[in-house]
Amino acid sequence: MTALSAENCSFQYQLHQPHQPLDVNCLLYLIILGKILLNILTLGMRRKNTYQNFMEYFCISLAFVDLLLLVNISIISYFTDFILLGIRFTKYHICLFTQIISFTYGFLHYPVFLIACIDYCLNFSKTNKLSSKCPKLFYFFAVILIWISVLVYVLGDPAIYQSLKAQNVYSYQCPFYVSIQSYWLSLSMMLILLVAFITSWSEVITLIQAIRITSYKNETILYFPFSSHSSYTVSSKKILLSKLVVCFLGTWLPFVLLQVVILLLEVQIPAYIEMNIPWLYFVNSFLIATIYWFNCHKLYLREISLPADPFVNWKCCFIPLTIHNLEQIEKPISIIIC
Repeated sequence: MTALSAENCSFQYQLHQPHQPLDVNCLLYLIILGKILLNILTLGMRRKNTYQNFMEYFCISLAFVDLLLLVNISIISYFTDFILLGIRFTKYHICLFTQIISFTYGFLHYPVFLIACIDYCLNFSKTNKLSSKCPKLFYFFAVILIWISVLVYVLGDPAIYQSLKAQNVYSYQCPFYVSIQSYWLSLSMMLILLVAFITSWSEVITLIQAIRITSYKNETILYFPFSSHSSYTVSSKKILLSKLVVCFLGTWLPFVLLQVVILLLEVQIPAYIEMNIPWLYFVNSFLIATIYWFNCHKLYLREISLPADPFVNWKCCFIPLTIHNLEQIEKPISIIIC
């Protein structure tokens, strides 16, 4: 087993000696195929009425790169040994391409998180959703630029280049890479979520006990009956925090528990698996909740165009106990996009 220094690059490097390279290639093919099916399922389940943003474009690009990797693995596995454009391709290149993709994925977590955060911050105060093609072109070229930049960095890093070059000598060895970026990002998110849950513990329990799920104007909403003197009609960051925690955990609780298990057991997942679309949408929901909380004073302004989440329904309404049928009123009282 060899290891690259964490100070020089944001990943951990581990080397495993398989007995039969064909078995490794087949396993790799099945893993990538399963990941692509998961990508398709996740993209198919998301809400289609959300406006365009950077994270949406990057998720689609990630699905495309995964598909491209699967196609390359399939072609090389089928022809085994062939020459294309003067370059000889063998089964060694299956491992090589996967290593390059793993390195690239491993360095993408921080940039994607940062750019998505900046994107939401810049778009939060806009009064109208932009329908022109300029934002779409901007997101398209931004995604291409980040992929090219990270790939150039990976291929130009001396330590990474030497590790890839060394595999020519040990052709039966195929190392995988574990991203340090994803570990620290996941750990930070879990700690913040834990602090938020502890801070609003009593409010969260009260909300869960009073929660009701219904349909209003063909849209599923959560509503909470309250008395006319209820403190939950007060606009404050603490009250909003409890609503955000309930909405977030109501959708992502299984994924949160999975992240906790991975962190506690220190499970090392290869970067080409760990960077996936469900993880990106999980991060996306976390970012939206954070933006909502920091801008709680703007949530009640009707002219503000709020970020829409493809998975979490952040719409909550608080209505008086005297109203029993939401469809009987034109609009529920105190609708809060939390």
